Amino acid sequence: MEEEYQQKSEKIFSVSEFITLLNIGLNKSQVKMIGEVSEAKINSSGHVYFVLKDKKDGSVINCAIWKHRYAIYGIKLKEGMEIIVFGHPNIHKTYGFSFIVETVELAGEGALKKEYERLKKKLTEEGLFAEERKKLIPKYCRKVGLITSKQGAALGDFLSNLGKYGFQIKMIDSRVEGQEAVTELLRSIKTFRNQDIDVLAIIRGGGSAESLEVFNNELLVREVAKFPVPVIAGIGHDKDEPLVALAADASESTPTAVANLLNESWEEALLRLERYERGILGYFEEIFEKYRNAERSLMISFGNFKNALLNVKMNLRNSVNKSLSGFKSLLSKINQQLEHAEKVVNLNNPVRQLMLGYSIARCHGRIIRTVKNTKIGDNIDIQVIDGKINSEAKRISFSSSPSPLLQKRGSVSKKYK
Repeated sequence: MEEEYQQKSEKIFSVSEFITLLNIGLNKSQVKMIGEVSEAKINSSGHVYFVLKDKKDGSVINCAIWKHRYAIYGIKLKEGMEIIVFGHPNIHKTYGFSFIVETVELAGEGALKKEYERLKKKLTEEGLFAEERKKLIPKYCRKVGLITSKQGAALGDFLSNLGKYGFQIKMIDSRVEGQEAVTELLRSIKTFRNQDIDVLAIIRGGGSAESLEVFNNELLVREVAKFPVPVIAGIGHDKDEPLVALAADASESTPTAVANLLNESWEEALLRLERYERGILGYFEEIFEKYRNAERSLMISFGNFKNALLNVKMNLRNSVNKSLSGFKSLLSKINQQLEHAEKVVNLNNPVRQLMLGYSIARCHGRIIRTVKNTKIGDNIDIQVIDGKINSEAKRISFSSSPSPLLQKRGSVSKKYK
């Protein structure tokens, strides 16, 4: 061990190597310091170099803040301004020791208040807080972008109060307090610009005005104001509302209130559905009651109809019995008449006459009733009981004593040759 230590202690470093070795350790020594600005100068590159002086004993330290960092915090460093810086010491290989500032903020309530009012006035005149530019929070939104610290109580309050309406939460873990949070918040908002979300919520727990100072950052306010979908701020309200909350499309005092705002349209929809359900059930109950009344009336009507039907049945049976008695009498009379008619028909049946020895003579298909129906030379068919006889008229003469029928008609006897 002694030999190894001796070998290391005997190593000769170059100035550059030693400065590099020192900076490895110095870069880990991040601290916050408060002091008064002195000799502030902006380099042509945009980087700012200044001296931070201790008001108590006049101790000074050279500081530098790079251009992009200086732009983030929006504080114009001026002589005599009291600020709080966060960063780490560094030894430059040419210019020597300095303190590299990563964040800067105003110190003292008066200075913070003055800067708040200045920035608020500026952004108000630009119209960033105007109501007419604010976007409406969509109803029944489900895709929610969430920016908060997963270490804080705000996340638990928000999730525990969010209704079970199928919300899809996309969360980015970010610091929400201190100037160190500005960069993370800006990065988180820009990330959500490319996400498919219905609304963006930025939440944190309550706190003092100083703890909310990060939400008075000008760049952050502008990012919120121009975000493509509605933004809800739930970052607490102190005496002076954070500027991010003023720029947001909706602002609530707590993460719980943000959750309730997202629940609101869904809860209203459920209430309407319940009212519709009650209305429909009431309507059907009314229909059922009418049905029951109609059923009762119908049963009474059926009862009356049944009684009436029984009476009709009895009357019909009596009527049928009477009708059958009359019908039987009528049938008897008709039967007698038919028997008489049958006898008359039988008596006048030509076949019967033929059986008695009579015949039927036809000429040209017509029955010969008188000698006038034929002439000499006509063919005559004579129908007898068992066949026909064909003959020819040779001679025609009238009877010397015409039948009573011919006498009645006034017939005259003639002879034809």
